[in-house]
Amino acid sequence: MTPRPPADGAAILDALRAALVRYVVLPSLQATDAVVLWIAATHAQPAWAHAPRLVIRAPEKRCGKSRLLDVVEATCHNPLITVNASTAAIYRSIDDDPPTLLVDEADTVFGGKSADTNEDLRGLLNAGHQRNRPALRWDNVGRQLERCPTFAMAALAGIGAMPDTIEDRAVVIRMRRRMPGETVSPYRHRRDRPTLRTIAESLSAWLRPDLAALEQAEPAMPVEDRAADTWEPLFAVAEHAGGPWPDRARRAVDVLTAEADEGEETSLRVRLLLDCRRAFGPDTELPTARLLQRLNGDPEAPWAEQGPAGLTGRRLAVLLRDYGIRSANIRFPDGSQAKGYERAAFIDAWARYCPPEDLPADVTSHPSQASPRWSGRDGYPPWDGSIRPTTAIRPGLTSVGTLGTSGTDTPPAPTTAPV
Repeated sequence: MTPRPPADGAAILDALRAALVRYVVLPSLQATDAVVLWIAATHAQPAWAHAPRLVIRAPEKRCGKSRLLDVVEATCHNPLITVNASTAAIYRSIDDDPPTLLVDEADTVFGGKSADTNEDLRGLLNAGHQRNRPALRWDNVGRQLERCPTFAMAALAGIGAMPDTIEDRAVVIRMRRRMPGETVSPYRHRRDRPTLRTIAESLSAWLRPDLAALEQAEPAMPVEDRAADTWEPLFAVAEHAGGPWPDRARRAVDVLTAEADEGEETSLRVRLLLDCRRAFGPDTELPTARLLQRLNGDPEAPWAEQGPAGLTGRRLAVLLRDYGIRSANIRFPDGSQAKGYERAAFIDAWARYCPPEDLPADVTSHPSQASPRWSGRDGYPPWDGSIRPTTAIRPGLTSVGTLGTSGTDTPPAPTTAPV
């Protein structure tokens, strides 16, 4: 029996990438690479300990989110797409080799009047991020306990942000409306899907025989905690492919997690910590009245809206209590004594919950890490539906671009070599 020739995983990922940018303009090279790796990871779901979500969100209509979901549906493993399926039906669609759940118009599922009625679905999506989190149901007919598996990768597309508990477990793609001059090919389900399915078949043929090796993979992760759980399958696929893809994965996680950090709404209490740090300035202690005066005096802060007199001493104490920060009787250098706060009481909370204050603004907010927006082709040759060796697609390519000292990417030079 002739042994199976090794598949060129990098070439398959390159073909998927070329197909993706043919139909969709994504916000950055890194977002494109993340979607490619997420789609590939769906074909090896039995190997993963965590099932990352893909959140495709846009601020307005006609930003390409549904078209992106069409391409995901055509190339992922065993797609199960729905707009309003019952949670019970989805539970019963998940098995040991789960489908890829695709939820379009997710903003109508989790927003407005539907939010309370879809808590079960949100619970399924939250629990299904990790293995061994089954839902328990009582079967009245069989009079027995039923364990419903929840583990499955899922993509959700909608307008606006998804629930925090879902986005915290997701690779988030922020779509934007195309600018004049940014063109894509029209996608026709009957005409184009069969060609895209050949890429899906190639992904499956490449990854499925190596599930045991992928299950044992422990790629070095540049992020921690839940972000590492979410991105680990994508890194494992990238390292399994080799070529430029491990570098692309690292660049993608840097840029997309920075965007997530910047786009995340700061909780009221963390905002209070940040504003207190600003209010203290160089002072080592402040009377409560002086601290409140500085907080309520910021016209862009929410504190003046906390009541008729703005933020009060009592409300300040309640918000800070869970951080172990309490006021004390303090004797000030001028000999006066009053209730107030010492800067030292905040140090631990600032270190744990706030960005380091000694970093430049472009590091803490990451605007410099955002990639320049390039056209839908991204310097790649046109895709004709075939899968070719990596060296033929991008001769001599060793990385997506050069990461300069400014933190921005240099776009890859278009190749004119015959392919």
